[in-house]
Amino acid sequence: MNVLDFSKKKHNHEKITMITCYDYTSARLLANSDVDCILVGDSAAMTMHGLPSTLGASIEMMALHTTAVARGAPQKFIIGDLPFLSYRQGLTENMQAVKLLMQAGAHSVKLEGAAGNLELIRHIVDSGVPVMGHLGLTPQSIYALGGFKVQGKTDAAQEKIMLEAQQLQEAGCFAVVLECVPAPLAKAISEQLQIPTIGIGAGADTDGQVLVFQDLLGLNTEFKPKFVKSYINGAELFTTAINSYIHEVQQGAFPKDEHCY
Repeated sequence: MNVLDFSKKKHNHEKITMITCYDYTSARLLANSDVDCILVGDSAAMTMHGLPSTLGASIEMMALHTTAVARGAPQKFIIGDLPFLSYRQGLTENMQAVKLLMQAGAHSVKLEGAAGNLELIRHIVDSGVPVMGHLGLTPQSIYALGGFKVQGKTDAAQEKIMLEAQQLQEAGCFAVVLECVPAPLAKAISEQLQIPTIGIGAGADTDGQVLVFQDLLGLNTEFKPKFVKSYINGAELFTTAINSYIHEVQQGAFPKDEHCY
């Protein structure tokens, strides 16, 4: 898949699938899957580093994770997240952050919000780098939003998000993530835009869906928002396997002759 295929899929009414990923081993699994694209999200700060929000992600952290994923899934389309404030500085600093992610192996970058970003998006796109937008619940603005809350509840808020979606499209974004917005709003935006929308907590009428790798596999037992579906109880499966190893070692059942030189 390449950047042109996103619009083709929307035109052909084919759903786009995206999964977050942060490391080589997980990327190898996704490389052998049918997923369309991989997001190296700044959620790595939480899922991989145990931080309370995405604000702790640095551009160096994101470049390191992007490199690992690119090595593990070289044939997949990879979107690298620009982390907190890495694109709200001077143009030189902003473009250096973009450069780091692209040289690390990303095929595009993602940034949150429209206000204050439109000129930069145009510049990034004019520089030959595809940009994915992100509206609704934007985790990097979590303190300004008052927490992890659904966005677009009022008429005014919905009008603002719809306008920003149009602005992102006009600025050159090839797709936009809609996070934690009412399903009717996500549907209206998806119908309004020529570029595809990818939803997370935004209903079934977006042009695609994204889930966090650890959520999809049921590895995050302490965090289960309404929009997450876990397809296996990965935490239980992993714990059972680990305990089986421990018990076999304790009982002298592992290693056996076939495991010895």
